[in-house]
Amino acid sequence: MTNLLYQTDSYLKEFHATVTAVDPDANAIVFDQTAFYPGGGGQPHDTGQLHFCDQTVAVTKVARRGAQVWHTVEGTVPTVGTVVHGEINWDRRYQLMRTHSALHVLCGVVWRDYRALVTGGNMEPLQGRMDFEFEALRRELVQEIEDKVNAEIQQGRAVRVRILPRHEALQIPDLIRTKINLLPEGIAEVRTVDIVGLDLQADGGTHVANICEVRQVRVVDYQSKGKMNKRIYITLDI
Repeated sequence: MTNLLYQTDSYLKEFHATVTAVDPDANAIVFDQTAFYPGGGGQPHDTGQLHFCDQTVAVTKVARRGAQVWHTVEGTVPTVGTVVHGEINWDRRYQLMRTHSALHVLCGVVWRDYRALVTGGNMEPLQGRMDFEFEALRRELVQEIEDKVNAEIQQGRAVRVRILPRHEALQIPDLIRTKINLLPEGIAEVRTVDIVGLDLQADGGTHVANICEVRQVRVVDYQSKGKMNKRIYITLDI
């Protein structure tokens, strides 16, 4: 089992860990703990570097398999028991944190004011898209949503993360904002991300500590993806 350091500290840029498993065919390794985000919920996995035994190798892919997080590297694979120093590609991670939090603000505004559920979403650094259960979108409504999102960001709302027992988390009204409940049946704990006063959701990704860090959001496009499925594209300034 890998201790997921990013779940409680999204700002952790470096960490030490011990190698617990190796897959030499895949050039992949497992640590006892990691700050690398393995991807999920529309957020891509982290990249970065590992330093060990006077060597540095690039981490090019991170993926979760059950209770373990596997890190694919370019170059020499350390052996089991080796202590490594991990370093996150911070600029990319922070851009993804801002983008992910921006999408939660968007989701919070759309749910609060229009009661539209999320039907899908994806992101890259400083850009993302989210699909909602809207029957129709028009330019005036999209501009209204953009204005409301930026007004919320200017409020400087704190973002709080908690890990709760499953039964306690599922008692929270409207915790699941997606059309389909994506929480696996077997998990005993649920991580929640709360933009205080606006949006509270089950979520496993990394976020900023205050939505003022998102800065300005622009809605750059919107499309119909079906009768009750409309897509909104956003970008963030650098």
